[in-house]
Amino acid sequence: MGANSSRMTVATHTLTWMAYVCPRRPDGIVTSEQIADSVNTNPVVIRRTLGHLRDAGLVESRRGAGAGWRLTRPPQDITLRDVYLAVEPDPLLALHAGTPNQKCPVGIGIPPVLRDTYDRAEESMKRELARVTIADVLRETIATPS
Repeated sequence: MGANSSRMTVATHTLTWMAYVCPRRPDGIVTSEQIADSVNTNPVVIRRTLGHLRDAGLVESRRGAGAGWRLTRPPQDITLRDVYLAVEPDPLLALHAGTPNQKCPVGIGIPPVLRDTYDRAEESMKRELARVTIADVLRETIATPS
């Protein structure tokens, strides 16, 4: 996840909006343009996000007449960990882009130390994300005064 990555936030907003709107629609279908209006971004960004969410089994698309997107499971069964794993392909914290100097005691020794620490930090974050569902985010979002 890059320092300025908003993929997780866009995906969470997308799923939360869908959880709010889809049950109010007879077919439960929404379009990427409708979602983009709420997120205030280009529908292309939303379609890319929805593609990742589809690959993770969180949403499905319908083609043809009445084309659009819908959730594949109830919002209370989608955790923020699920969302994170769907849209953030890279580790939270990365090691050196290149190999550090292998003749230096710090250069040779630091990667495994940092890898273990970063792995523990990421697992801790994933455990916390697993405690929050899209239903929780929606409930708290609509309860927040404007």
